[in-house]
Amino acid sequence: MCGNMSVPLPAIVPAACRATAAVIFLHGLGDTGHGWAEAMAGIRTPYVKPVMPVTLNMNMAMPSWFDIVSLNLDAEEDETGIKRAAESIKALIDQEVKNGIPSHRIVLGGFSQGGALSLYTALTTHQKLAGVVALSCWLPLKNSLSKSVKSNNKDMSVLQCHGEADPLVPLIFGCLTVEKLKVMLNPSNITFKTYSRMLHSACPEEMMDIKQFIEKQLPKIN
Repeated sequence: MCGNMSVPLPAIVPAACRATAAVIFLHGLGDTGHGWAEAMAGIRTPYVKPVMPVTLNMNMAMPSWFDIVSLNLDAEEDETGIKRAAESIKALIDQEVKNGIPSHRIVLGGFSQGGALSLYTALTTHQKLAGVVALSCWLPLKNSLSKSVKSNNKDMSVLQCHGEADPLVPLIFGCLTVEKLKVMLNPSNITFKTYSRMLHSACPEEMMDIKQFIEKQLPKIN
């Protein structure tokens, strides 16, 4: 694919009224932001604007935020690609702030590879966020990440969800991630939910948990 293509625009579900908060949700490998737009619209809160960024497919077989060599626990990671992708998401957060939505009214989230990137970005951004929704994912660069965690987000709330029957990103990845997060962040603000028989996907129960988390972290401003 040609290198001079313009970056695809995020999939944005308009808020039903004036937006006072935002949810930036990152899709998984091979998907697009539009793939999650319908699901997020189904649980949206009227004053919250969901934003689903779309990756640029540069010489890749499918949309991807960064390169994945393997999903083994000790696999080599694309550190340069992860950090580059995180910077692009931080720029998107900065843009929402410029648009008038305070960073503490922004929830960052994602599924699979997008969830991994949302965790890394939230832990390393200078912007204070309302929380993170990490679905069926893992913590990238976990061995060096603790040195990069920004203090302003050490008390942020995290909702981590995982399918107990996930064949692509096994449950052990989620378990190890939550244990690592509890060391780097305030453990009382971390919630880990698992769903029996759920594969590498979503389910209605999980979507309701996400909805409740978002409504708690982004209450309506009168």
